[in-house]
Amino acid sequence: MRYVLALDQGTTSSRAIVFDAAGGVVAMAQKEFTQHFPAPGWVEHDAEEIWASQIGVAVEALNRVGLTASDIAAIGITNQRETTVVWDRATGMPIHRALVWQDRRTAEACERLKADGAGPLVQARTGLLIDAYFSATKIRWLLDHVPGARDKAAAGQLAFGTIDTWLVWKLTGGRLHVTDASNASRTMLFDIHTCQWDDELLRLFDIPAGLLPDVRASSEHYGETAASVGLGPIPLAGMAGDQQAALFGQMCLSPGMSKNTYGTGCFLLQQIGDRPTPSRHQLVTTVAWQIGGRTAYALEGSVFIGGAVVQWLRDGLGLIRHAADVEALALSVPDNGGVYLVPAFAGLGAPHWDPFARGTLVGISRGTTAAHLARAALESIALQVAELLDAMRADCGVGVTELRVDGGASANDTLMQMQADLLGVPVVRPSVTETTALGAACLAGLAVGYWPSADALTGQWRVDRRFEPRLPASAATAIRARW
Repeated sequence: MRYVLALDQGTTSSRAIVFDAAGGVVAMAQKEFTQHFPAPGWVEHDAEEIWASQIGVAVEALNRVGLTASDIAAIGITNQRETTVVWDRATGMPIHRALVWQDRRTAEACERLKADGAGPLVQARTGLLIDAYFSATKIRWLLDHVPGARDKAAAGQLAFGTIDTWLVWKLTGGRLHVTDASNASRTMLFDIHTCQWDDELLRLFDIPAGLLPDVRASSEHYGETAASVGLGPIPLAGMAGDQQAALFGQMCLSPGMSKNTYGTGCFLLQQIGDRPTPSRHQLVTTVAWQIGGRTAYALEGSVFIGGAVVQWLRDGLGLIRHAADVEALALSVPDNGGVYLVPAFAGLGAPHWDPFARGTLVGISRGTTAAHLARAALESIALQVAELLDAMRADCGVGVTELRVDGGASANDTLMQMQADLLGVPVVRPSVTETTALGAACLAGLAVGYWPSADALTGQWRVDRRFEPRLPASAATAIRARW
């Protein structure tokens, strides 16, 4: 029997998961890596540490079940999106730590671009709103602030990539400098209508075209791993940003189907078919995936702080020892006691897009306890997602009949019930919640014929639990009104 290996490079950890032909998890390994916060609102990663952690867990996962390269049909890659790496083509070394998608250092530059009237052009071409979240202003910051970088970029000596591109470069020993259409669509430099880099946007952001990777399909045989990485030759055949991969892994293959991923942030995506319909309610239009010459699109709403709020309770406040402890603590009180938390630690994403907002905690009384804070923190995740679904309904004119969920925090039954209650629609958790990695595996497997078609994959999707709304609509409305 052969398998597919998914590399799931996330914001706080790198994971490797081996899947079998039924979509089941055979082996998994995971390693956290360092988060750097050099200034308020600044977030950085060491790209070399990311690479070391990712190749390390790949080897570990294979070793756990005694597999070698010959047992792996293909590798699929999924990644934290927008995070920006620029490296020297000759040495392969990054010129600076990676600027993470959460990083807000270019917020004022984005405000100037909006004031100059660039917003309509950027949204029309890219489907995105001008924001520090996306890669373009991060690239420009690196070129402007790293000594000698701009001259080297102009001379073609530097390469830019989001994390997928960086991993493929490392996996192939520097032979391939590529990305896929889903990741390219998150840069603010990619025309989602023509599916090509846009010269006018490159001029707007003052970025040389020679920095950019080639754009490939999301499911395609790109090349093979180099002998130097220690895996043996394995086809690299699938690539998608983490949220698009999760949409595919949730088998949202028809327009109107929606999923939400609860990771460091929260990301609600609805598949909208083969036309990149613009949003009128502060969502973004993005490439979902590109397979066999066909491009599928999605509407997306992004919450910057989702599961990270639980990490804050653990690491920042010391209220819990382990992230999983938040559920029992929140359930020890019947309600939030009037306490509301808006976790705008890195600004507010959709539908507000306020880069200067910061966290707010209101309603504290003498009777407020750690349990009330824990409950308010969980509710803050569900309330932010509810706002996204409202905007999506307004854009599409149709209500979502169910929300498919995945990501680490989807294992929290209390949060999932809160979500169903506040949305007023069922929340459906699949039996395999590793849907981000599964989506990458499926894209890779399709490219090499491991699975014959996307339709053959849909029967593998199974329900673990369905959360029906239980809270009276009036109570849900009251909570949302206070929020």
